Amino acid sequence: MKKHRLTTTRIIMLGFLLGALIGAACLMLPLSARPGVRVSFPDALFVAMSSVCVTGLSTVNIGQTFSPFGQVVILFLIQFGGLGIVTFTTIVLLLFRRRITLSDRMLIQSAYNLDTLSGLVRLTIRILKATFLLEGLGALGYFLVFIPQYGAIGIWYGIFHAVSAFCNAGIDLLGGNSFCSYVHNPIINFTTIFLIIVSGLGFPVYWEVAGFTAFHLKKHRLGHRHFSAPKGKAFFHAPPGRDSFPRKIKLHVRLVLTATLSLILAGALLTLMLEYDNPDTLGLLSWPDKIMASCFQSVTLRTAGFATISQEHFRPASCLIYLALMFIGGSPAGTAGGVKTVTIILLFASMFANIRGKNDVTVMRRKIADETIRRCVAIVTFSFSTLVVLTAVLLAIQQSDFLDTLYEMTSAIATVGLSRGLTGSLVPAGKLLVSLTMYLGRIGPITLALAFNSRGPAEAFSCAEGKVIIG
Repeated sequence: MKKHRLTTTRIIMLGFLLGALIGAACLMLPLSARPGVRVSFPDALFVAMSSVCVTGLSTVNIGQTFSPFGQVVILFLIQFGGLGIVTFTTIVLLLFRRRITLSDRMLIQSAYNLDTLSGLVRLTIRILKATFLLEGLGALGYFLVFIPQYGAIGIWYGIFHAVSAFCNAGIDLLGGNSFCSYVHNPIINFTTIFLIIVSGLGFPVYWEVAGFTAFHLKKHRLGHRHFSAPKGKAFFHAPPGRDSFPRKIKLHVRLVLTATLSLILAGALLTLMLEYDNPDTLGLLSWPDKIMASCFQSVTLRTAGFATISQEHFRPASCLIYLALMFIGGSPAGTAGGVKTVTIILLFASMFANIRGKNDVTVMRRKIADETIRRCVAIVTFSFSTLVVLTAVLLAIQQSDFLDTLYEMTSAIATVGLSRGLTGSLVPAGKLLVSLTMYLGRIGPITLALAFNSRGPAEAFSCAEGKVIIG
């Protein structure tokens, strides 16, 4: 009998689904809820799926519904979702001193879209180190506010929100209003902004930027024109397959940094322009607070889910822009969701190449492979089609406001976690539908990318060319 080996795509899909189901079962335990509170299966599944998919939507008040044990379960699910099933599995194997087999290494290689099998376990360990380091720095920032305000419980609040922010989950323990009461607090605002941005850049960007910086600082200090930094001399080593730090920034890193900065500035500027006189959002704030709140809103739309201003108070024009920013999301190989910044850049590059009549798609004087462009089209088409279909289904189920529903579903499929107040009023069928949307949003683009990346046998024949009319 022929054995069917699980592919990377299926392992990722089943891993997130199994994690959500186990999490839901744990959250339904009496130990997970506060005295006198009963958590139903739809609510438990919704919160578990939101945590594993690092989305942030919740049908219940997390702090008032779940006991400390339940909050620990949620934190574990968030960390699991942020690290990813492949990284998490590798960590477990290392903790139990299990040998990392060739199939395990191939799984890691496929999950991170790397072109070499060397140094993959070391890469996973570096990801874990970087995650805990950055989350620790974020927790220290939150301690400055939460410990004076809440006492000893502020330590737990700092740790929980640091993990939630770094993993782009947006789940909070502060009463359901997220960070709205801290709209004037620069420590909370900029700590959260820092965690969201660094996690949304993607792990490969860390190594490239850190290695590039280390190389040039070392070269400048020693005065050697062709200095090559050896392995093992810094916390951030060279990427897998390299013997030295990079001397030039890769195209991928340049695209990520350019897109991230451009989207943050554009979102903040448009928010400031459209909402500066709105008394329900920025209108009553001082100009420094207006700028800070606009920056926070622009950053959190990149799949983070925290909010310093209630989303239902923003004007429709602003919400239309926010829908686009949420759909784009963060950057590849990080904790953010969405179709990813690089995907959108390559689609626009393809469009401009078509308009100008060019045969090749070029970005920053580099040609992009046709296979990559087709993959981008597939990812965006899949995500947008799923969004349209599931939004229509939720509208039929809920009979809710169109903008609120579209905002909810875009937030779910892009794993953002922002809502215009619809989440708490979802009927059981609506909760299951939004849970499904979060799941598809978390694994959809990843599985599509991996599926299109797998090379099957070459076709033995080519079909005759057909002529069609477009445009």
